[in-house]
Amino acid sequence: MGYQEVRFPKGTRFLVTGAAGFIGSNLVEALLRLGCEVRGLDNFSTGRRENIKEFEDNDRFELIEGDIRDFETCLAACEDVDYVLHQAALGSVPRSVEEPLIYEDNNIKGTSNMMEAARQRGVRRFVYASSSSVYGDSTELPKVEGREGRACAPYALTKKVNELYGELYTRLYGLECIGLRYFNVFGPKQNPESEYAAVIPKFIRALKAGSQVEIYGDGEQSRDFTYVENVVEANLKACIAPKEASGEVYNIAFGQRFTINQLYDLLCKFLEVDLEPRYLPTRTGDVRHSQADISRAKKILGYDPEWNLVRGLSEAIEWYGRHV
Repeated sequence: MGYQEVRFPKGTRFLVTGAAGFIGSNLVEALLRLGCEVRGLDNFSTGRRENIKEFEDNDRFELIEGDIRDFETCLAACEDVDYVLHQAALGSVPRSVEEPLIYEDNNIKGTSNMMEAARQRGVRRFVYASSSSVYGDSTELPKVEGREGRACAPYALTKKVNELYGELYTRLYGLECIGLRYFNVFGPKQNPESEYAAVIPKFIRALKAGSQVEIYGDGEQSRDFTYVENVVEANLKACIAPKEASGEVYNIAFGQRFTINQLYDLLCKFLEVDLEPRYLPTRTGDVRHSQADISRAKKILGYDPEWNLVRGLSEAIEWYGRHV
């Protein structure tokens, strides 16, 4: 079930970039549970030390505090590594609209640095995080790989460039790159405190505090919310997928969409809260609807997500109850 059946030979070494981030730290935890050797790389610009504190005493975990914008750091991090799971990036569509140049520097230069370092160090496969934002202004539902619209924000454009590099490095240099287009990932260790926090942890925190939730737009925009365990499964299965899977990108989601208003109602029900939200103007760069066609990931990667929104929310709320 899930990724539990995935097996790697003893001594297999992974590099997880952005290891102290939300998704990165969940990947580290899963890999250590599977008995792998794990090296983490993070500059702690957005990652949190408490996310990896539990791994400090594990002799199969090593942390490099460094920046993917520095090529020598990337080379050192890729030394003797079998697989790279590249999660390090600046997220947030709204912030990218406000500060486009830092997204160019982190998400494009940083990722190309990592791919080149992986190539030079002979890494077996490079699995990297892309985003559903690549679909841009396309109104087609569900979203299908190869049918993208125009980018709506600098963040989306940086992820599109990452995908172009992944295809090129596979075709030109033989570095097996696989891109995973994440759709609205949520779950334990996702930071609810940032100004640009994702909607689910932000809503949970506000409702638990008895504060009014702010919803941008009319709340009828929809998303394919994806629990982090599904994303962990996709990363690990991408590592063992056939060579022919390389050079491509795959939608990683559950394959269902819910409106923000439906999400809010579910959270109120789970938390036994009765509060009316406050509606604000729509944010620049936000897309109206998003839902993934995950058939390619199922067929080629063997991806078989088990966690739907309701099950994932139950686990996430339980975690935030203990940690927030």
